[in-house]
Amino acid sequence: MGRITVSIIKADVGSLAGHHVVHPKQIEVAKESLQLAVDSGIILDYYVFNCGDDLQLLMTHRRGENNPEVHKVAWNVFKEVTEKVSKPLKLYAAGQDLLVDAFSGNIRGMGPGVAELEFDERPSDPIIVFAADKTEPGAWNLPLFKIFADPFNTAGLVIDPRLHAGFKFQILDVMEGLSVELSCPEEMYDLLALIGTPSRYVISKIYRKDGLPAASASTSRLSLIAGRYVGKDDPVCIVRAQSGLPAVGEILEAFAFPHLVAGWMRGSHNGPLMPVSLDDAKCTRFDGPPRVVALGFQLRDGYLEGPADLFDDPAFEWSRRKAMEIVDYMRRHGPFMPARLGPEEMEYTTLPMVLEKLKSRFKRVS
Repeated sequence: MGRITVSIIKADVGSLAGHHVVHPKQIEVAKESLQLAVDSGIILDYYVFNCGDDLQLLMTHRRGENNPEVHKVAWNVFKEVTEKVSKPLKLYAAGQDLLVDAFSGNIRGMGPGVAELEFDERPSDPIIVFAADKTEPGAWNLPLFKIFADPFNTAGLVIDPRLHAGFKFQILDVMEGLSVELSCPEEMYDLLALIGTPSRYVISKIYRKDGLPAASASTSRLSLIAGRYVGKDDPVCIVRAQSGLPAVGEILEAFAFPHLVAGWMRGSHNGPLMPVSLDDAKCTRFDGPPRVVALGFQLRDGYLEGPADLFDDPAFEWSRRKAMEIVDYMRRHGPFMPARLGPEEMEYTTLPMVLEKLKSRFKRVS
């Protein structure tokens, strides 16, 4: 079996009818391009899908994380889809997430979101790939905490001796570009002190105490890269399951509560993260609400068996109904906080242009 790397790289390169959904022809072209990468021996296997208006490229290979050849494959796919489909069909925001003109060796910091995990494949190795639309990387903070640190969510933390020692969390400060590693349960309160501010501190990697890689999440903030609002980040995440890691059901349980996340309409509002099937991964109401899909795979000597569309289940109907109740509640606030994001987050939207227009009319109060 040996060492394997799972990479998911996503980008918004144009959408059908506003920021709504990926066009089927975009997926077709992406599959054709990735098959060429298989034929040339760069990657082993792939799966192409979408969450909302984001094109998702899931790839397996033996080249490790941050490999220039693999990243270039993804970059070329996004460029090709943009040139062959998005621009000719005049899809909305064609090539939106491609913030630079030329590939420079690593796709991180160029616009697309990346989550990668390198590990030794187990005799049976289930993985879950999560993709979200209309939100930011910090949206994973609460569910990842619940999966790997909350015994009320994950029974294995209490009753499975292989999980009992806990996990190590790698946290990235996206504002300063700094990283810190914290161990749970012993540093749980320190961890919560950071990740409770999801706009700044985001979980990037999780390891078991013995070093076994357990999860990886994308951390790119598009507004920080571009210096302006160019769409929300729409993060991705890889979580390994079973046999000394949280069970699939424990992982999914963390998404049963549709917690509030930043993003939604114009990247400027708080809304519930609603777990949906692939068929329902299209954002309509107020360009949302924010959505998350979960695809389950089995690894087979580096190849992907699946997917199982894990949120395509009536067990999550309550979560979806609760999310829509939250939608109605938040929408009734109109342009007021907390429906609208706070001033720090709004700084990267188009609101500053409105405020600039009024600037000269403000008079000092004596």
